[in-house]
Amino acid sequence: MSEPAVTPYWRDVPGPPRRSLAVSRPLVERLVRATWKVRVHDDHHVPSTGPVILASNHVGILDGPLLCAVARRPVHAIVKKEMFRGPVGRALRGMGQIPVDRRATDPAAVKAALAVLHRGDALAIYPEGARGAGDFTVIKSGVAYLALCTGAPVIPVVCLGTRLTGSSIGSVPPARSPVDLVFGPAVTLPRTDWPRRQNVVREQAQWLQKWLVGHLRYACELTGRELPGPVAHPEPETGPVVTP
Repeated sequence: MSEPAVTPYWRDVPGPPRRSLAVSRPLVERLVRATWKVRVHDDHHVPSTGPVILASNHVGILDGPLLCAVARRPVHAIVKKEMFRGPVGRALRGMGQIPVDRRATDPAAVKAALAVLHRGDALAIYPEGARGAGDFTVIKSGVAYLALCTGAPVIPVVCLGTRLTGSSIGSVPPARSPVDLVFGPAVTLPRTDWPRRQNVVREQAQWLQKWLVGHLRYACELTGRELPGPVAHPEPETGPVVTP
């Protein structure tokens, strides 16, 4: 998600629905845990109340359902708009997920995300912007922007085992394969009043990028696992990015 130009009028946006998410989440968790051997590490870092941003790496299609299913609290995730089609799209909207246009600045998605945080809920974002190597080498500035707008703590999250080495971008691991989800300590950026300068957002995003890479190293050491590596045909990169 690229850095948007959103005024304080985002407070007029109600945000995505909560009720269906709370109802459907236990069902999704049972399905995920029945299909794969899920191992959750250090989820005590996720606060039980208040706004929080879960910033996860993105290696496979299972990352989103896994995080939303096993996090300690209901999670509204920012999801590419291409997923919001047909029955799947209706289900995602009903469960309070947020569509985003990755090819352009999307004020509606940003306002919905800010509304989630403003009312004290949890938001999941994938700073890399697309499925790929999952190494946080390149991230977008959206996570820093949201943190600066709200002062919400950012929790780094690493998914491991959700895509096997050499497999396609849309694949999932075989049934009963172990998948790991590792949460890290929170970091909080200084809340900054509107308007926020682009150079400030970029600087904070660069700092967050280093923090995320550090947590990735910790997660790999903790679990004894490695990332699956790049895919042969990754999703196209879109929007402004931040590199070290």
